[in-house]
Amino acid sequence: MVNLSRICCRKYGNLVDNLRLYVRGGSGGMGLPRLGGEGGKGGDVWVVSKKEVTLKRIKDKYPIKRFIGDVGANSSVQGLKAAKGGDYELHVPVGITVTDDNGRAMGELNAEGDRLLVAKGGRGGSFRSAFTPSKGQKKHIRLDLKLIADVGLVGFPNAGKSSLLTVMSHASPQIADYAFTTLRPEIGKVMYEDHKQISVADLPGLIEGAHLNKGMGHKFLKHVERTKQLLFVVDVCGFQLASKTPFWSAFEAVQLLTKELELYKEELLSKPALLVFSHLLPDDMVPRTNLAFRDVVPVSTVTGMGIDQLKRRLRQSLDEISAEATEAHHGARLRALRQSRAPMPVWGSGPSVP
Repeated sequence: MVNLSRICCRKYGNLVDNLRLYVRGGSGGMGLPRLGGEGGKGGDVWVVSKKEVTLKRIKDKYPIKRFIGDVGANSSVQGLKAAKGGDYELHVPVGITVTDDNGRAMGELNAEGDRLLVAKGGRGGSFRSAFTPSKGQKKHIRLDLKLIADVGLVGFPNAGKSSLLTVMSHASPQIADYAFTTLRPEIGKVMYEDHKQISVADLPGLIEGAHLNKGMGHKFLKHVERTKQLLFVVDVCGFQLASKTPFWSAFEAVQLLTKELELYKEELLSKPALLVFSHLLPDDMVPRTNLAFRDVVPVSTVTGMGIDQLKRRLRQSLDEISAEATEAHHGARLRALRQSRAPMPVWGSGPSVP
């Protein structure tokens, strides 16, 4: 087992996880009617995944966020078949989903070097178009980053996820005594003495109905898809979003979180998961010996759910106790019987002393 010796953080400050861009393919080049010359095709616009690139860098480097292919060359006497305009390649992070403004998925870039054509260049002028070139495609696209991390923190707002990340990794997420203090993902790196590193992502808190995009909704859930393991963080005292909303116990909170993941994408429940209870009692109020429950049975006195199971479990538990007591009694009698039949030493039967 690896002992934790040093924990540090690689903080991705002000993480940008989505961008809206304008892309346009280059216009085609003019044809040459008197010689039948064909203009060059306009350059295309591609998005290409590359490591060490972030959406924040793209946003900072290209504040206008317009990406246009080169115009195709015009046909001339020196070159009747004109050259194609240069393509524009925009480098984006690995893990990007590209959609158009209508929400239609155009493709995903999940490995370094993946390429996706987002805007075609226009055709060059030729005999078929009366030597008039066409313009390139133009559209707005959206780049959505699905965060790639080893562990994703799952929980309701104010459950203690940010505090846990701070203690584990020395990250500095916003922490306050109100809900929705985490509005963007925060990543910390946990380092072990054998140089193993684990990335832990603090994701925006869920609320009931997140699968319908309520609260942070899909902005949170899209990141859960790319984590290797889930770490549920639940307030042991329960959760209540506001004074007019229902109060949920810790057990109900686990159930609701699981249900939200299931309704969004059932495959998420196949991920490995750990459960952490936060906001526990002070050390002086914690019992020295923990009670070992034989079982945990969920029931509802309103719907009757679980009542039959509880009745069966009660009887089974009592039968187990009776069987254990009987076995212990028989074991004690058997030991006593064996002791009563043991040979007794006879006094004076030892060898005589000369």
